[in-house]
Amino acid sequence: MRHTTRYTVVGNHLAQHEKLSLMAIGLAVHIQSLPDGACIAIKALAARFPEGEICVAAALRELEEHGYLARKKERLPNGRLATRTVSYNRPSHLPQEPELKPEPERKREPDPAPEPRPVARPAPEAPPAPSGPAASLLAGLHLHEPRLLLSERDVHRLAPGVAAWLDRGAHPDAVCRTLTASLPDNLKHPAGLLAHRLTALLPPPLPARPPTPDPLQNCDRCDRAFRGPEPGACPGCRRAHDPCAA
Repeated sequence: MRHTTRYTVVGNHLAQHEKLSLMAIGLAVHIQSLPDGACIAIKALAARFPEGEICVAAALRELEEHGYLARKKERLPNGRLATRTVSYNRPSHLPQEPELKPEPERKREPDPAPEPRPVARPAPEAPPAPSGPAASLLAGLHLHEPRLLLSERDVHRLAPGVAAWLDRGAHPDAVCRTLTASLPDNLKHPAGLLAHRLTALLPPPLPARPPTPDPLQNCDRCDRAFRGPEPGACPGCRRAHDPCAA
């Protein structure tokens, strides 16, 4: 069905851009759907989406590089400088589209009857705050590597993977070193990298413990030492007393 209200027109030069990342294209579409004067600061966008400030900042730099954003310094009435960000739905370096000749005005058809509005459903409850050793380890990774600042949703999703490492005897410090070591310079999706490492580098299960031998006992008859679950006669005395005994 064709949209008549609340829609945004996006050119294929943006939706099918060959050099922009998927994150940058999606963020540009979101920005173009906002009303004039809306705040598109990094912190405001990071609060709206789960990718975090680092990913949002990188996507904004891509859009600025390809002409979809411009940042200008302006002086406020109080004398302070502020940054004003302008979004362009069609960068100036792209060729202008040809003008279309106006079609003859057609008789407007009556608007169709409004469709019945769906019954509103209650929003799902938010998941509980992450807790436990695995979630605490993930939430604190950014203290060792600032680029590994995870959202609460990512902490919930990755916590079972860390718990599997801890269950197999891995020390929390060793898990932290494995997840933060040798990060790529162009890290764009920290949660995806951590999920890969937790799966690909999972240590093997702990070996089974050998059975515990029976304690030493003193034979009630010959006073010799033997291993058995309970005190009593040793196997030799039992056989001498009862040849059928084991």
